[in-house]
Amino acid sequence: MRKAYAGRDILKTPPTLLPDGPTLTARLTAALTDDAGEARSVSILKRELPPFMSTFPNEIVTCRMPDGRTRRVFAKYQAGQGHDSYGHRGDIPYETEVYRRLLRPLRDFRPKWLGAHTDPDSGDVSLFLEYVYGNVRLCDMVWKRSTRQPRAMIQSARWIGRFHAAHERSVDDRSLAFLKRYDDAYYRGWARRTLEFARPLHGRFPWLTQLCEGDRWFAPLLAEAPTVIHGEFYAKNVLVRRYRVFMVDWESAAIAAGAIDVAALTEGQHWPAALVRRCERAYLIARWPDGAPATFTRALDAARIYLHFRWLGERPDWTVREKNLPRYDQMHAAAARLRLI
Repeated sequence: MRKAYAGRDILKTPPTLLPDGPTLTARLTAALTDDAGEARSVSILKRELPPFMSTFPNEIVTCRMPDGRTRRVFAKYQAGQGHDSYGHRGDIPYETEVYRRLLRPLRDFRPKWLGAHTDPDSGDVSLFLEYVYGNVRLCDMVWKRSTRQPRAMIQSARWIGRFHAAHERSVDDRSLAFLKRYDDAYYRGWARRTLEFARPLHGRFPWLTQLCEGDRWFAPLLAEAPTVIHGEFYAKNVLVRRYRVFMVDWESAAIAAGAIDVAALTEGQHWPAALVRRCERAYLIARWPDGAPATFTRALDAARIYLHFRWLGERPDWTVREKNLPRYDQMHAAAARLRLI
């Protein structure tokens, strides 16, 4: 289903992929239980589609709880969909485990996990989260953009720095053994596919073969102390409400170098260079208050190369698409800084 609308946020979830009313009521009732395990019957008051669509079908459901309270729930459905992306992304069951095992124990993390339901027949999982009302995506901020958007960017960089610092020590915990881990085969695969898909462009970018055929470009990422990363920490996956930021879409969470999340947040030519530097500085102070490792700058350039490979090596049509061609120039610049070409 992702291929039908990849990159087209203006579309919304097709109603045919959403559960019918009785089915959704049953799933919510089964998922929203109290600590004693007592089923909490709910009634659905309203269903509405978010303004943009993600990889999996989703909607906003307004419910009336047994005690009469009204609650808005963000529902995300597997609905028979999948988008493995060569081991980069998980599916709804994977993201559910990320919330259950990793995010739910964090006292101040929002949006909160509310529950999940697994269909006994199909095995499809429905994930239910607190709905963050009155939010705007960080990438879409318009009102007072010159002040509010930079502030939210820096706040996001600081948040992910603290998150990385807190989880660096737990990467070997058994409770996190389910998380994907980026290794040399993972990185090598993205470069290999990019080189193959970019065959029509080899004459235009002759340096690409040299970069893709070696392992030196991802060595700085493997040399960094691994931590738990979001995996797609782009501005579109950060929601802002007043002075708070909320991190969403954790289906790509993994154990890898934290520089990848920093590179994702600051990727693109539309962010002013001064703002990018402020974000990087905020991250370094938050993660390493006593001083960052001298190798981080190299890891950050390697992370930028990886993110370009990540998108160029996903689908052949993306590799040669006109709007993606600037990625090659940006990748060349990062590779040159690392003296790889």
